[in-house]
Amino acid sequence: MIEKNKEYIVDIVAQGYEGEGIAKLEGNFTMFVEGSLKGEKVKVRAIKVKKNYAYGKIIETLESSKERVDPVCPIYKRCGGCRIQHTSYKEQLNFKTERVKDCITKIGKLNSDIVRDTIGMGNPYRYRNKVQLPIGLQNGKLTIGFFAPRSHEIIDMEGCHIQDEVADKIVRLTRKWIEDYKIRPYFVDGNYDEGGVLRHIMIRRGFKTNEVMVVIVTNGKVLTHKEEFINIIKDNVPGIKSIIQNINNKATNVILGQESITLWGEDTISDYIGEFKFNISPLSFFQVNPTQTEVLYSKALEFAELKGEETVFDAYCGTGTITLFLSQKAKKVYGVEIIKEAIDNAWINAEENSVNNVEFFTGESEKVIPDLIDKGIKADVVVVDPPRKGCDRKLLEAITSIDAKRIVYVSCDPSTLARDLAIIEELGYKTVKVQPVDMFPQTSHVECVVRIERK
Repeated sequence: MIEKNKEYIVDIVAQGYEGEGIAKLEGNFTMFVEGSLKGEKVKVRAIKVKKNYAYGKIIETLESSKERVDPVCPIYKRCGGCRIQHTSYKEQLNFKTERVKDCITKIGKLNSDIVRDTIGMGNPYRYRNKVQLPIGLQNGKLTIGFFAPRSHEIIDMEGCHIQDEVADKIVRLTRKWIEDYKIRPYFVDGNYDEGGVLRHIMIRRGFKTNEVMVVIVTNGKVLTHKEEFINIIKDNVPGIKSIIQNINNKATNVILGQESITLWGEDTISDYIGEFKFNISPLSFFQVNPTQTEVLYSKALEFAELKGEETVFDAYCGTGTITLFLSQKAKKVYGVEIIKEAIDNAWINAEENSVNNVEFFTGESEKVIPDLIDKGIKADVVVVDPPRKGCDRKLLEAITSIDAKRIVYVSCDPSTLARDLAIIEELGYKTVKVQPVDMFPQTSHVECVVRIERK
């Protein structure tokens, strides 16, 4: 019987889906050990014990894996954002490939041979074009960083190795402005302070345009010393194009409110994915890793195998990024998205790029696409890029009923992907290729693009 607070020496035999090590005790009892790697022997303390599993905390590493590396970030354990930074990048890619294979075989009941090796990055650092950091007081000390996992404790930081370096500089400038003018943050000792002003600082940078946007999120419209903030940013940040105040006065975990005021410069910045230009507002969704986004979308276009005469459905199209990529080789692309603001942006993006063979619809894909089918519009190829929860079965039934030649599935969660592939196979299609793409190095997350063909 495993006991809480008792120490054990264990062998790590596998990695869990979040990158945690897995040990087996007393036969088949599972212990999850954060920060350990497959092949290691560690001394752990059991910190939480359930009926069929436990969590252990490393006291000492007795035998290290050859894939263990020294993390570049001094606070990575406390921050929780880069949970596998202690793993060599080669092994990170192997871990992600194996994670996808495990889901495909165990959940999807498919052969793992269809899963290709994960496509990685040349430089797995400094890849994010956006950062959102809470601002708080903890024990009277100003903190700007990330929330620790499952808490409102802000882990103060000087820099983040997966964010753009300009973001680090802007955080330093913002810290100086707050300290110089004694502006009160909204988060105080893990709680909301209604008298506080500053909630978050958000920074976006166009990787191909070098245009920078800074958004200061406030608990109300009043922002004292905003001219000083404008001056310190515009005088010290190359490429600054937009300084915006976003107002969010709700006691919520949602970062941005619906009202934004442009304090200086433009309302938007721009960036490119491939040859397509996109205007990005504070509330716009835009992939945070533009380098790998281009890889992902190019692979989706390759898997669609368009010849120029096809009609394509793009379900969950967002702001139309994949839609525009598909338009290069399709006769007509219909994009569907439930969020009206995203569809508004999609039309603007199409116009901005002089794309005329696309049409967008607002609504649930599982309702809009069957309606298009009822009106006699049928697709030769269907592309789906759903949220983490995957596709609604009604949508899968609808898109397989039109006898499309191919389905391209873009997924951010291997588990729900595998579940949906099993349904698609049941409905008369065959999964041919699964290509993982590492959009988020140093984390356990992995995206996939899948080619599916009619049987």
